[in-house]
Amino acid sequence: MHAKFRGMLALLHAVHRPERFLTKEVLPMIRQSLFALTFATAGFAVTPSLAEMLTAGANVGNVPWEFQDENGEITGFEVELLQEVASRLDYEGVDIQNIPFNGLFSAVQSGRIDVAISSITITDERLQSVSFAQPYYDSDQSLSTRTDSGISSTQDLEGKTVGVDTGSTGDMYASEREADWGLAGISRYEGLNPAMLDLAAGRIDAYVSDIPAVAYYLRDKPDMEVVERLKTGEQYSMMFAKDSELAAKANEVLTTLKNEGYIASLHEKWFGTAPEDTTSTVTVMDMPAPKS
Repeated sequence: MHAKFRGMLALLHAVHRPERFLTKEVLPMIRQSLFALTFATAGFAVTPSLAEMLTAGANVGNVPWEFQDENGEITGFEVELLQEVASRLDYEGVDIQNIPFNGLFSAVQSGRIDVAISSITITDERLQSVSFAQPYYDSDQSLSTRTDSGISSTQDLEGKTVGVDTGSTGDMYASEREADWGLAGISRYEGLNPAMLDLAAGRIDAYVSDIPAVAYYLRDKPDMEVVERLKTGEQYSMMFAKDSELAAKANEVLTTLKNEGYIASLHEKWFGTAPEDTTSTVTVMDMPAPKS
């Protein structure tokens, strides 16, 4: 019998009948067995754990930020950016869960997901309950409609029905002006695609939403157009649970990626133009904090 196994057997007997088995001959075998067991256990302790996946939530269908390509793969500006951030933080990859926009906030707060993306605007109200990394895109709202609608600005919306994305800044913008615009009503949607389908079918008269996504969506749809840019001065970023350590780490990576020109190159890839040097796509900015 191998000496190591004899030692283990002796150890077992010694536990039950110590007065018979703890002899001068047996003790060295027990010591050797214990040493081997300790070494093996230490080996398990120092072995690195499997790389962790970063769990993300996104309202998939939000072009060009996060959507499914012709192969069914989720891609887009923010998807590529988040994948790069995850890689720099030594995650194995990114697991994206398709969640309606309005559900992203509770998903990060509850810990269901680590981070949320979907062209999410940083606002002081949101900063009371969640955290954001520094912004990486500057945006405004837009008013889009069919080319035959007779609508050329918000001045033409009296008696009309406007569509918005539930819980979005477009929803807030339109709701605050519902009476001033004289709207017949506001229809709320879980994303751009269903809203645009209803706009094309005449079930709503106009749509208020982030201008980059709308302009990208309409680039090959000649029957619809953006008729007015609604200045809101918004900035997008990744959203995390309140005071999450991951938010601070992601913020540092975004600083590096801006300095390397990586985010600017993503802008050129997805929008076809280089970003202006004064925008948050290029300029390193502070991590947002609530004003009060």
